[in-house]
Amino acid sequence: MAPSPARWSRALPIRPASIADLPDLVAWNAAMAWETEHKQLDPAILQRGVRGVFEQPQRGFYLVAERDGVAVGSLLVTYEWSDWRDGDFWWIQSVYVVPAARRGGVFRELYADVEQRAQAAGAIGLRLYVETENRHAQATYAGLGMQRCHYFMYEALLPAAP
Repeated sequence: MAPSPARWSRALPIRPASIADLPDLVAWNAAMAWETEHKQLDPAILQRGVRGVFEQPQRGFYLVAERDGVAVGSLLVTYEWSDWRDGDFWWIQSVYVVPAARRGGVFRELYADVEQRAQAAGAIGLRLYVETENRHAQATYAGLGMQRCHYFMYEALLPAAP
């Protein structure tokens, strides 16, 4: 499910990320983790993780939004198969917009692009998760037509392989 070529939205160009975007994607993921969860990520692990999406496209893809030729935001799309619905949900993850571009429609354009790509690929829906305290983001997602689900998210990290 590789992304289609870049498309120009009404306001901002949105394009598939390339390996040349790696420094921005790594920096933005680190910034997002700190801003939302006060987590300091290991830079080497983070770089390998971002690079892993480019090395194995079945994991997903990144999109980048530009303003005046400068990258100002990105997100990652990954896939979840639903046997109940016989189709893929596209998960929106690792959303980041540089502070100077926030409240300027960057995420709205990224979301519209993902929605268009997902429909073209035959996906059955879009999903994302948001911090429980991040009311601003929750209002943004609701304003785009997304609905809060009745699921809680649980996690169990496994020990690293030897």
